[in-house]
Amino acid sequence: MPNTHLEHPEDLILTGDLSAIDALYSEAFVSVKIDGAPAIVWGTHPETKQFFVCTKAAFNKKKIRICYNEDDVFTYFGHQPNVVELLIACLKYIPRTEGVFQGDFVGFGGSDTFKPNTITYKFPEVIKEEIVIAPHTYYIGKYLPEMEAHPITGDMISTSKCLFVQPFVDKVATNIEAPNLKMDKGIFLTNKEATIAKQQINALIRNGQELTDADLIGILGSLQLANLYLMVTEMKHELMESFIVYNCPKSYINGEQVNQEGFVMNTKYGMMKLVDRNQFSYANFTQGKFQK
Repeated sequence: MPNTHLEHPEDLILTGDLSAIDALYSEAFVSVKIDGAPAIVWGTHPETKQFFVCTKAAFNKKKIRICYNEDDVFTYFGHQPNVVELLIACLKYIPRTEGVFQGDFVGFGGSDTFKPNTITYKFPEVIKEEIVIAPHTYYIGKYLPEMEAHPITGDMISTSKCLFVQPFVDKVATNIEAPNLKMDKGIFLTNKEATIAKQQINALIRNGQELTDADLIGILGSLQLANLYLMVTEMKHELMESFIVYNCPKSYINGEQVNQEGFVMNTKYGMMKLVDRNQFSYANFTQGKFQK
């Protein structure tokens, strides 16, 4: 699948795509969403065969900003001193490998505590490596803007200069079949209506407001769709609570320990993100340095 924005399962059902429910109960590869920033893309360029680093601007079709050296970094990102610093460090310290990868920049070594965006991460010991990156995606294809994204399912090898953080998620098998829902097709929204509805829902979350039946009925125009939205949200939360996570630094928001930013599920139905929106999304809207 292309490098696209991941959706929440409760948002996917707004247009009648109930496969999101099947995905919640299906076999899946699950990874932890690390709240690093910015996104870093690196690897061997498929056309030039040279090592490069960049932000997600690597996938631009017109304004191409690929950095092969420090001069390129200053040329394309000189107006962002913090990005210049970390991209130069990535040029120096990310190990050279075949392929193209993406991850989130967590921070520079020398500490056991990092706050790259909204979440503060606490590692069990001081990080001695120069940089810390949470890799999550590799790409296949011959033309960078059109490469297909795939989750990294194996371990990437850290070096003395670059620490790759890859928590492992054990998805508990429940052997529960997805509910077979028969919904009135007339309750669902068009793509345009769904886009507007998601903006209105995000506005409520941004204001710290808990989503209620009344709020959702007002936005979605249907009690049945509002109930379905809340039901899928509850399914998502139950699934997230069943996950067992290994090798993940402790996560905090405003000094309170939380269960990571969320998760990404890759299933035969596609990829989607699982996030506690009342907790993380609210904090990200109001505090995050790099909005996602």
